[in-house]
Amino acid sequence: MDCCNHIDPNKSEMKHDQSAGGYYTCPMHPEIKRDKPGMCPECGMALVPVKGKKMKSGHDHSGHTSGNQADFDKHAGHKTTSFLTKFWIALILTIPIFLYSDMAAMVGISAPQFSSSIYLQLILGSIIYFYCGWIFLASAYRELRARLPGMMTLIALAVTSAYIFSVWTVIRGTNNNLFWELSSLIAIMLLGHWIEMKSVQGAQGALKELAKLLPDKAEVIRGNHTEVISLNDLKVGDIVLVKPGSKVPADGKIIEGKSDLNESIITGESKPVSKGQGDEVIAGSINGDGSLKVEIVKIGEATFLAGVMRLVADAQASKSRLQMLSDRAALWLTVIAIIAGGTTFGTWLFVGAGIVIAVERLVAVLVITCPHALGLAIPLVASISTTKAAQNGLLIRNRLALESARTIDTILFDKTGTLTEAKFKVTKSSSDEALALAASVNTHSEHPIAKAIVEEARSRGIQFQSVNNFQRVPGKGAEGDIEGRYIFVGTKGGDDIVVERDGQVIGTISVADAVRPESKDAIAHLKESGIKVAMITGDSEETAKRVASELGLDEYFARVLPEDKVKKVRDLQSRGRKVAMVGDGVNDAPALTQADLGIAIGAGTNVAIESAGIILVRNDPRDIVKIINLSRLTYRKMIQNLFWATGYNVIALPLAAGVLAYKGIILQPALAAAFMSVSTVIVAFNAVLLKRAKL
Repeated sequence: MDCCNHIDPNKSEMKHDQSAGGYYTCPMHPEIKRDKPGMCPECGMALVPVKGKKMKSGHDHSGHTSGNQADFDKHAGHKTTSFLTKFWIALILTIPIFLYSDMAAMVGISAPQFSSSIYLQLILGSIIYFYCGWIFLASAYRELRARLPGMMTLIALAVTSAYIFSVWTVIRGTNNNLFWELSSLIAIMLLGHWIEMKSVQGAQGALKELAKLLPDKAEVIRGNHTEVISLNDLKVGDIVLVKPGSKVPADGKIIEGKSDLNESIITGESKPVSKGQGDEVIAGSINGDGSLKVEIVKIGEATFLAGVMRLVADAQASKSRLQMLSDRAALWLTVIAIIAGGTTFGTWLFVGAGIVIAVERLVAVLVITCPHALGLAIPLVASISTTKAAQNGLLIRNRLALESARTIDTILFDKTGTLTEAKFKVTKSSSDEALALAASVNTHSEHPIAKAIVEEARSRGIQFQSVNNFQRVPGKGAEGDIEGRYIFVGTKGGDDIVVERDGQVIGTISVADAVRPESKDAIAHLKESGIKVAMITGDSEETAKRVASELGLDEYFARVLPEDKVKKVRDLQSRGRKVAMVGDGVNDAPALTQADLGIAIGAGTNVAIESAGIILVRNDPRDIVKIINLSRLTYRKMIQNLFWATGYNVIALPLAAGVLAYKGIILQPALAAAFMSVSTVIVAFNAVLLKRAKL
């Protein structure tokens, strides 16, 4: 499936970077190009910046698309097999090199000797070094050019040291070279890297999995017939036929038909959602048994799915504090490896072990301390957790937000639309006159209570009057002029809505907002986790107390004006609390920003979403529990991987240097390469286990 052309999840960011010049690429896979930092989808290595060149949009010379959509390009991964091919070539050429090596003689193997046999090792070793090992040399050059020496730099130093020394011994006419160590080292590293890439590709792929949600084609209704077209040719306003069992090609609105749609992969909702005429449908959702005619309202990067993909890409590119620590540690490990390698080389020369053993120990130290496992430990877990979050209806806007979720000890809910359904209903009105005036003023308001009043008046057949000078009164209600007289509709400290005319109360209206059934379950689980739950609302004390009592909240704040919500967050923080704010409205944005963690309800306003670190696709407070659980699981996996990666190097480096050589324990370069690859695979495997964890 080639869905890259109709969704560009990072188009705006790409434009910015292109104007500035430069892009990010993988040292080992230069065909991978990104407009922002991150990890290579092929091998998991950290991308390095390339300055002074502009990244072209569309497909580059390698067939990959630029930007993050290359993660799911149908051509991605074709380079992986070349590592396996070069491994077989290196392995085959290593056999004759071994037969003429000192190692073979030590185990009693002797090959036919001839006058130029010493040059056979030189020729075959040179082929392995320059052809099979060139990928490591070129990758090291890219790391050094970006001033970010790392894994490839160490490997290049190791194989180059062995090769130069071996060539020098041939020139001298001696046979104590390291061609066998060089060839076996490159062969094992090629095989190890191929295994690593397969592991990483199995663990990666948030964008790839999301892209798979889209169909290849769309069936568009043209007059009295249908026409199958590519998604690239789909336009806003097109009417598409969505048959039973097929996927919705783009965001749209049902104009005919009724069916149950499965949106689980997009929203995390496992139960199919019943939808009919006038309802909106999301690209990638799977149709049930009914046939639908859908009018396309959004295509390409404007669709919900593309928005999800942008957020996932941004989250993968952003870094948590642990990843920043891991990056610094990987850089320092590179520096330590070079210093340790030099020290090891000098020490063995000093004790009179000879140049061969000294170079051999140098190579082993450089290889064993390659920081690939350490560099992969955090990004891979982050990538998997981002995928898992998206699959559960949790959109992570940045990694720091998810990381901070595990430290939250207080969650502050905005009442309306989060803990309650925000579907108000008029339960009582003192008179039709009061209801008529209130409804007339509120025809200009978008507030849920205002809509409930208008709906009740319409259901009773009440005539509306013309309103002048309408104005919303934040946190209180609305006002306007009817027939030259000032009308106010809102709350003034009581539980009912008052209707005033020229300052005189002429009636009251009572409304009710039902508590979400899932709110009780969510709050119970949060409290079981040791988290305090509070509520903030602009409603009266009586209403707030009733809801708080029904839900079993630890604390509530009533009669809070929009501009004062942020003050309540600060008050909680001043008590030493780590506060998460959950809201869905424009007036929640400052509080979402002030909180240690801002969580926006996905159905809320764009302002609230832009102010939050995590977005809930569904209006379900139980998903807050999933955020906390995912944050704790992710952190645990990161710590486990860091412990393994650093602990491995602490133990392996001294062994490679030869501290136990007096006991006959020697770590050969080829074995060091194998251990290095195994450590990386273990880190990747441990990260993959996060996929199976339940939230």
